[in-house]
Amino acid sequence: MEMTTILHSSLTNPPFTAHLSPSKFPRSFSTPFRLRTSLSFSPSLPPKSFPTNCSVSDDTTSSNVATVDLSIALKKKATDVSADLRGTSIFLVGMNNSVKSSLGMLLADLFRYYYFDSDALVSEAAGGESAAISLKESDEKGFRESETEVLKQLSSMGRLVVCAGDGAVQNSTNLALLRHGISIWIDVPLDMVAKGIIGNKSLLLSSEIAISGSYSEVLSQLMALYEDMRRGYATADATVSLQKVAYQLGYKDMDAVTTEDITMEVLKEIERLTKVKKMMEAAARPF
Repeated sequence: MEMTTILHSSLTNPPFTAHLSPSKFPRSFSTPFRLRTSLSFSPSLPPKSFPTNCSVSDDTTSSNVATVDLSIALKKKATDVSADLRGTSIFLVGMNNSVKSSLGMLLADLFRYYYFDSDALVSEAAGGESAAISLKESDEKGFRESETEVLKQLSSMGRLVVCAGDGAVQNSTNLALLRHGISIWIDVPLDMVAKGIIGNKSLLLSSEIAISGSYSEVLSQLMALYEDMRRGYATADATVSLQKVAYQLGYKDMDAVTTEDITMEVLKEIERLTKVKKMMEAAARPF
């Protein structure tokens, strides 16, 4: 049976729920499922005022002001970038971790894009995370085909922020699909990724890491996986390193880097890439 529908062509009226056709999935993926967006739009609310009997310390006030200032700066930067971005989708690659997913959701909110996690779609197609892990163990080829099908459908659209699983960089077909948008490698230190995996086993879905217990075992497997994936990650249009962001901001502890901090660096990279593309297009025009 041929695939008749990928997603509705218009995504302008959230909340949005669309069908992702299962016709080209392996047989294990024949059950219809829905492609859902976690993005919701909320109207701007007036700032809350403190009660008159509430006292706020200078440190707390300074922190709140800094947070508000960064939030305003992010919105301004996103507005500036959007004009040249022109609805181009953003693909985030790198080891699965909460930094990448939180960043993806914030980017989607800033650009008023839709956010998807490719691993979550693969899981939904298989019937849940446990079923997806079982399928991966019993039918590696079918699992990889499902990853490619998800990427194929997502890459055919615009105005998306996609957190791509490890499968996105494991073969030339998937890497080519990422070229339909802007790809950014979110490089997070492996020790932070390992701690996150221990706390959230679902991050293991698309990786080659076995469900194990100790931190040292997970870190050792991550290091081996990273070596296999690094060449694929490096094909991304830009790289944003959490360690580098922390250094630039003067943080001694990388845990001090906020989602907003790394999002600003990603926006700067997107701005740089769109400007380069604009210059190249201008240079290609005939006199």
